[in-house]
Amino acid sequence: MKNTATVSRRSFLTGAGALAGLAAVSMAGCAPQAAAPAATETASEGSELAATGSDWLGAAPEIAESDIVETRDTELLIIGAGNGGMAAAATAADLGLDFTLCEKTESIQKTRHWFGAINTKYTKAAGAEVDTAKLLNEFTRYASGQADQRVVRVWIDESAEVTDWLDPILTAAGMTCAFDNDIDHKTGGTDFYLAPMEHYYSGKDEAGEALERNKVLLAYINERGYDVAYNHSLARLVQDESGRVTGAIFETPEGYVQINSEKGVLLTTGGYTSNADMLRACNPMVDRCVTLQYGSPSNVGDGIKAALWAGAQKDAIGAPMIFDRGAVLPGENAGIASEAGQPATFNGTDKQFNLGSQPLMKVARDGKRFVNESTPYDFCCFAAAANEGGVFCQVFDSNLKEDVKRFSTIGCSRQTQQLLAKEEATPLEEIYADQLEKGTMVMADTIDELADKLGFAGEAKDAFLAEVEKYNGFYDAQKDDDFGKEAYRLSALRKAPFFGIWYGGSLLTTVDGLRINADMQVLDALNQPIEGLYAAGDCSGSMFANNYPEYIVGCACGRTLTFSRHAVRHMAGDLA
Repeated sequence: MKNTATVSRRSFLTGAGALAGLAAVSMAGCAPQAAAPAATETASEGSELAATGSDWLGAAPEIAESDIVETRDTELLIIGAGNGGMAAAATAADLGLDFTLCEKTESIQKTRHWFGAINTKYTKAAGAEVDTAKLLNEFTRYASGQADQRVVRVWIDESAEVTDWLDPILTAAGMTCAFDNDIDHKTGGTDFYLAPMEHYYSGKDEAGEALERNKVLLAYINERGYDVAYNHSLARLVQDESGRVTGAIFETPEGYVQINSEKGVLLTTGGYTSNADMLRACNPMVDRCVTLQYGSPSNVGDGIKAALWAGAQKDAIGAPMIFDRGAVLPGENAGIASEAGQPATFNGTDKQFNLGSQPLMKVARDGKRFVNESTPYDFCCFAAAANEGGVFCQVFDSNLKEDVKRFSTIGCSRQTQQLLAKEEATPLEEIYADQLEKGTMVMADTIDELADKLGFAGEAKDAFLAEVEKYNGFYDAQKDDDFGKEAYRLSALRKAPFFGIWYGGSLLTTVDGLRINADMQVLDALNQPIEGLYAAGDCSGSMFANNYPEYIVGCACGRTLTFSRHAVRHMAGDLA
């Protein structure tokens, strides 16, 4: 909101509206649901039925009018100051709206720098072009047909405009855009469509500190007289008798604060990576193959839950964003370690170890390969869910630098290629000294010793040694007879010292969320818009199912920026 915003008081509406009664059928796929109540049931009855269907949802908090210590008015309410919220706020500032941006923590959220945008000026300057029809259908194939193509097309059609709008803001602050166009190769043992679409802005400020897009956008709105209302944790949405969302109630250090919004409420509250109960109910694969939670600890699904209490519909199928980078000690298992009702914790406690995304030889605890390692990041993790412990072991030799250069992976897995190229003269044991000291990487002079240090014994050790010999044979023949991995992504294990790492998945975020239409309006159980309620970013859905399409690089952050801007423009009547 602007620093000069006035404070007023309006009448308080405690009802969730008639649409709340539909919440019980709005979460199909997360847990067994109670029968849908009729739309004429009261809000309290609907909330009670919704709660019986899933322990993670519960009921909307009962907040009396007397509990509210302050009421404010605004034209537009944005909830969540992450990638989506900051883009929405900057758009609203450009349009001169008197908006309020609320954030539950004491600062804005970290920036996801990589974002996908289609046929931008940078694409054209590189002499590249994205086949938008092919991309649309490739996206839909990843989601097993459960993506709403009308929603996906908004990102495809409008992301170039978003880049044109964002570019001068970032470049004026000293950031420059790197466009990744080096993807001219087959991968994954089949013909994935690798569209040139990844943009990455970087730069440093006058003090030499790395610039972040969200911090640049914060300065941008501050210069225009706006700021963020921190320590505002969403408690519930407010609706009038018709079901229209007219604002929200927040829990703050001073007590409950109600903010009424004239044009509507935009949820940009993120996913639910830190909510163990939601993960178990809505993304059971996480409990089978993830060893590390690397998302925001504040992402607990509060925006999704608040919308469901208001009668919204959620994606039926979970979609976790899992990277194959959750290094653990030998013998540790995948799975959510925390008890019910507690924040999600896992055995892995280190940062993401990027090397896991390289298509090196990977085996299960029985010592045998189990998958084509040259696939999207989460494919290996999903396959490893069938392994003992839900984990896999990656092994390689001292030719790693040459191998990684030849592999030429795409997306953020390139960080390993960039690191090893920069450290060309540094021995691997020095580059990875931290992991070796922690024990999440082991080093040995022989394959036999490596097997022992990785915990292989008995039949599993024999199988592992035999598997290494067979894999070396595949490299010599330049043909993977077991899983069909591309020849250029095979490697040998012959040059000492040898290295190994046990991995599970690293959970970055969840991208199954509230069903939305092409204007980012949240839908109820009958697929009708809930007036006044919008969602963008990871709390929104309608695009993903089962997985995150990691060969469509940066599509999640790209749609977050695009949809947040579109939602604000739609509320402001700024769209043609």
